[in-house]
Amino acid sequence: MKLKNWAAAAAIAGVTLSAVPAQAADVTLRFAHPWPGTSDIARGLEAWGDSLEQASNERIEVEFYPAQTLTKAAKGYDAVVGQIADVAATVQGYTANRFPLTQVIELPGLVDSAAQGSCVLQQLYDAGDIAGEYEDSHVLFVWTNGPGHLHMKDKQVTKPEDVSGLRIRRPTTVVGQLLENLGAQPVGMPAPDAYTALQRGVIDGVAISWDGALVFRLNEVASHHTELNLYSLSFVVTMNKGVYDRLPDDLKQVLDQHSGEKWSQFMARIFDDLDQQSRADAKAMGHEVKELDSEIQAAWQPALERVTESYLDELEGQGLPARKVYSQAQSLSQSCGT
Repeated sequence: MKLKNWAAAAAIAGVTLSAVPAQAADVTLRFAHPWPGTSDIARGLEAWGDSLEQASNERIEVEFYPAQTLTKAAKGYDAVVGQIADVAATVQGYTANRFPLTQVIELPGLVDSAAQGSCVLQQLYDAGDIAGEYEDSHVLFVWTNGPGHLHMKDKQVTKPEDVSGLRIRRPTTVVGQLLENLGAQPVGMPAPDAYTALQRGVIDGVAISWDGALVFRLNEVASHHTELNLYSLSFVVTMNKGVYDRLPDDLKQVLDQHSGEKWSQFMARIFDDLDQQSRADAKAMGHEVKELDSEIQAAWQPALERVTESYLDELEGQGLPARKVYSQAQSLSQSCGT
């Protein structure tokens, strides 16, 4: 089902946003995230905050700090641990080497949609497969976006060799390794910085999902798009442990009710809708959109398999059960997709 906006997502998630009498809050939570405040993603997070406030009878108030106004995107998780923010929504990959098992979900081909990928990731967390990576914060829910593709300013990419020599923003270390193996120059930067870098010619293209291309206005500066399913991104909404622990039990219960699968899928629906909007907008602007077909898949598959094996081997060498988590993610990908 295509959702038109965050309000439709709220309706499907069963979230009630009716007005209640205002009361003085017992606690105010500062919520930081990197998305523009006018974006559907920001509004979706605000819907979570509204629901939390109402369920607590206004004893919890949520103050939102969008667009990196409280903390930079790359510092979101650390900001929660250090209580610069009480709650943050962030990308695990922005904190290098901290969530290696979580980022197994980001390997090529595992995720076909945000709803499916979020189902997999939340179940991996709930089952304890990746929960140990978050012991320094109190996780509320995790999710993924849809597949990430290549969006180029001046050149259409179809074959792996087409990226040789190009400067491409890489969202994850795995995609960075893939690009480097193919002779490209991967450039690490948070998504909010990609527009200016692409506009000024600092980079030639961006590896990002369709939702990111829309939210961060990249369709304005990139007109050649190749759908490759290179990766997905994992996201987390997490809370400072001390702030959570100091809450009275009834407010902890309210937060627990605003955690887990329901809210994971709530955010996933917003991301899937943005993917559809972004792709449609690019086509409406006359952009070249190369769909993933059997020929492109065959050309890229060996490189994708090599980088997947390399990542799993590296984690196994560190004593981490990467192949076990990967196997579980593959199995969940099948069941979550049905």
